[in-house]
Amino acid sequence: MTKDELLKLYNMNLEDLLEMSSKYVSDRVEFCSIVNARNGKCSQNCKYCAQSSHYRTNIETYPLIDEDKVIKAALDAKSNHADRFSVVTSGKTPAEEDFDKVVNLIKAVNKIDGIKSCASIGILDEEMAKKLADAGLKRFHHNINTCRSYYPEVCTTHTWDDRLNTCKLVKKYGMELCCGVILGMGETVEQRVEMAMELAEIGPESIPINILMPIPQTPFENYHDKIDEENILRTLAIFKIANPKSVLRFCGGRMRLSEKNQELALKTCVEGILIGNYLTTVGKNPEDDIKTVEKLGKKIK
Repeated sequence: MTKDELLKLYNMNLEDLLEMSSKYVSDRVEFCSIVNARNGKCSQNCKYCAQSSHYRTNIETYPLIDEDKVIKAALDAKSNHADRFSVVTSGKTPAEEDFDKVVNLIKAVNKIDGIKSCASIGILDEEMAKKLADAGLKRFHHNINTCRSYYPEVCTTHTWDDRLNTCKLVKKYGMELCCGVILGMGETVEQRVEMAMELAEIGPESIPINILMPIPQTPFENYHDKIDEENILRTLAIFKIANPKSVLRFCGGRMRLSEKNQELALKTCVEGILIGNYLTTVGKNPEDDIKTVEKLGKKIK
């Protein structure tokens, strides 16, 4: 669909828009989970991020955690019906001294029956992508975060194309791609439509949807009113219509939606949930997510 066509849909009656997007939604909801395997001290200046060394957010920082902690987190995720588990590390690109350790963590996760390995470790080069694929990594996560036209307003220490190049490497080496956005960072409606179209061109299997949770001491700390619940729902619907074969996934910030609207999204747009806590913000109790899925008459994939 063209940008004008998607904009026209975006502005139509909300009930009709959600009914349209619901045609692409299955009766299953996929659960995944993450472990924050290295936190803080990131050299990049992403304006939303608590982990950036450019801002004094006073978060706890720590180096790469050991394998036992990763395995325990993966087993906990499995007990809550997650069938995908991601090792996540801070930083622009994997530190040389950590990369081989991360590869070993992925191999350890792959040994857990019923869990598919994922990783989110920053911008990759060709050699890294190949090594991850050879290690059996199933899915790599790397967001575009926002559209190309707005990216300079969000980060200036790397480019949108740097992120796109990593997405291309992931697909080149046969791994699945998880690639999404953060809504509410000051982008326009037109730019939300641009995101949907750019993701359609990239073609990820999974599209994580984050909604900005403004972090004190970051440049976006006062961005509480850049998107409301109705526009979140409209954006989700447009994303699903533009990307009917991709799984839209609730991630950080979804509690900015009421329980009613979270359920509405799960009925009409969203087919995945990142359960538990996120990187530096609190999530939802997995038991509550399980109850919600059951209430909606859906199955956990």
